[in-house]
Amino acid sequence: MKSLQTEQEFNQLKAGNKVIFLFSANWCPDCRIIEPVLPEIENKFQDYTFVSVDRDQFIDICVQHDIFGIPSFLAYDHGTELGRFVSKDRKTQSEIENFIKDLA
Repeated sequence: MKSLQTEQEFNQLKAGNKVIFLFSANWCPDCRIIEPVLPEIENKFQDYTFVSVDRDQFIDICVQHDIFGIPSFLAYDHGTELGRFVSKDRKTQSEIENFIKDLA
């Protein structure tokens, strides 16, 4: 999974083709739990570009997009928000996959 480098990159990716941003942090235990299944999820949903956003590094993006719990997912296509799976709760692989399936 690609890691976000700049706020400008976030805006460019958001304006482009289908992208799902994963907001997480190194210290987040629930984020670490889903880490092993992320490659499988990316492989199942190759229509999307997956981008990891470090919540601590990009707190302004989090505030602007109402991301107050992690891990959280935010999906865009050509600047339009397709959906959000935002909460502080632990997420399972099936919950994440169902969220992505429901985007279509």
